Amino acid sequence: MDKISTERRSANMRRIRSKDTSPEIALRRLIHGLGYRFRLHRKDLPGRPDIVFPGRRKVIFAHGCFWHQHPGCREGRVPSSRLDYWAAKLERNQVRDTESRALLEEQGWRVLVVWECELKDVAAVSRTVKRFLGHARPRGSNAQVKRVKR
Repeated sequence: MDKISTERRSANMRRIRSKDTSPEIALRRLIHGLGYRFRLHRKDLPGRPDIVFPGRRKVIFAHGCFWHQHPGCREGRVPSSRLDYWAAKLERNQVRDTESRALLEEQGWRVLVVWECELKDVAAVSRTVKRFLGHARPRGSNAQVKRVKR
């Protein structure tokens, strides 16, 4: 049995977006603050990764614990109401995630998944991202340097 009314549940579900979610925005701010530059939601890549680093051939997905069923997480549990609907829906999400990741890796991309609950520990996520991406380019490194003839 659901704890809130059907109308309220419906209103809550309508407000959920597929991109620019709170966890995704928090992760993007963190990564940008570390000095990395990226692209968003490349439609030509399997699964439309949330954050794409084309030059590094790396992608990061910001997964919500509920929608992607984070194993062992308190938020990653199937609701008890309408179990047949939710179990099938959430399982399809997991299958799609697995297929997208496999296709990306076949195409030579490296993939990192950051779970919503992991974002509570910013220092740990920062370390993980740095390890995954390697060194950030210093700001202004894209500027052309004039060569001086000697």
